Amino acid sequence: MGQPSPARTTKDTWWRSAVIYQVYVRSFADGDGDGTGDLAGVRAGLPYLAELGVDALWFNPWYPSPMADGGYDVSDYRAVDPAFGTLAEAEKLIAEAAESGIRTLVDIVPNHVSDQHPWFRAALAAGPGSPERDLFHFRPGRGAHGELPPNDWPSQFAGSTEPVWTRLPDGDWYLHLFTPEQPDLNWAHPAVRQEHEEVLRFWFERGVAGVRIDSAALLVKDPDLPDFVEGRDPHPFVDRDELHDIYRSWRAVADAYDGIFVGEVWLPDSERFARYLRPDELHTAFNFSFLSCPWDARELRRSIDETLAEHAPVGAPATWVLCNHDVTRTVTRYGRADTAFAFATKAFGTPADLVLGTRRARAAALLSLALPGAAYLYQGEELGLPEAEIPRERIQDPMHFRSGGADPGRDGCRVPLPWVARAPHAGFGSCEEPWLPQPAGWGAYAADLQAQDPGSMLSLYRTALSIRPELGEGPLAWLPAPDGVLAFTRGERAVCVVNLADAPADLPAHSRLLVGSGPLDTDGRLPKDTAVWLRTGT
Repeated sequence: MGQPSPARTTKDTWWRSAVIYQVYVRSFADGDGDGTGDLAGVRAGLPYLAELGVDALWFNPWYPSPMADGGYDVSDYRAVDPAFGTLAEAEKLIAEAAESGIRTLVDIVPNHVSDQHPWFRAALAAGPGSPERDLFHFRPGRGAHGELPPNDWPSQFAGSTEPVWTRLPDGDWYLHLFTPEQPDLNWAHPAVRQEHEEVLRFWFERGVAGVRIDSAALLVKDPDLPDFVEGRDPHPFVDRDELHDIYRSWRAVADAYDGIFVGEVWLPDSERFARYLRPDELHTAFNFSFLSCPWDARELRRSIDETLAEHAPVGAPATWVLCNHDVTRTVTRYGRADTAFAFATKAFGTPADLVLGTRRARAAALLSLALPGAAYLYQGEELGLPEAEIPRERIQDPMHFRSGGADPGRDGCRVPLPWVARAPHAGFGSCEEPWLPQPAGWGAYAADLQAQDPGSMLSLYRTALSIRPELGEGPLAWLPAPDGVLAFTRGERAVCVVNLADAPADLPAHSRLLVGSGPLDTDGRLPKDTAVWLRTGT
């Protein structure tokens, strides 16, 4: 197990430029044949991940959970869900990954727990007014008989019309910004803060290098629980100032182990976003502006410029991500008429040109990996997987059900990975049926086929990740380019050019083409929806 490191003047800064691979364990690989991905499957996949060239693995929650929300309803933070393996196996995975030069990040969900968590079960048993209920947000209802919820706060599931309060038979209501199975914790209670700091130490002592913080801006609530008024500042439950004291305490814990944090912080205000990245708070936070940006040169440049500008005052590195376990797969999104991402616009049956989407996704991969900072790669993106349309009767995501069936949910980007083209279930496992169905033809994306094809998406990612260190640590500097073309340097020796214009683009002077998302035309120009990395020196 890891031990707290002594005070040091120079911290390891690997995280400032790392490529971090997101593992959704349930869908990575099934090692025991029960239809659900597990830690045994990930351990078997470590050689693949090492060959891919990633620096770290971020695991979605692997803790015991009733799976009301894909594992983001945690019942015990000091154990591993039996469907995935054991704590001992997690420790082996962390150690084996480290032997391959790969660090591990775990996911913490501090806003809420499962309704099966011992704290919440004790609160239900103790009754109204009990100390056990002080760990959550229990309140009497409004109305003559307490029949109305304590306030009108909106759900954090896009499109949901369901209330965020649930009434118990004893008359009390409890708050849950997500599902009723995910009661919100009361972060004004010292026991909640103490417990989470102990959980952080528990995992740092088992060798993890960092922690991803789910819904990082939602923890603290206005103690008066007032009704929601659009535009009123401060917000009653988003980005409240009290959060920063919590994260300063967490930073002290992480620093003792040389650990790092990455926050899930969805905020439109760049100045307030940057506050989370001050030197004594979080190390990094996800860049949702870039993730949701359309395939448009002006919009992408604006997102890049704004991202770098908002990080600069606090000296934090930017993060770049094209997809994750909550959003539409890149190949599908970039093949649609609307290439932006927004939860509110998700709908069944949205057409996509997957050939076009794949070409753009290849170019976007080189763009994102060339930008200064850290890059996050969601499992299956390196295989060019499209979004799967899950049959309605097989959908499991609560976002679908809480939208009244209008939202297709997030299961389409969580389909089990294809490993071996000719094996049952494309090599995911020896099970009778995976937990989510794989579409027809899924084996065509299998890793074993792509590993043999130098023109595959997998080969592109492997090449780009092996070359990426040659781009250097220099800042981004834009080069003159025609409308629709993005061109920039990283230091003095490398240039990235991405053509989103209709016409082919001339390349700047260079000594060598390092890697391209597609071939140049017969005149040596860069075709539409294509990107290249160039060496400019000798």
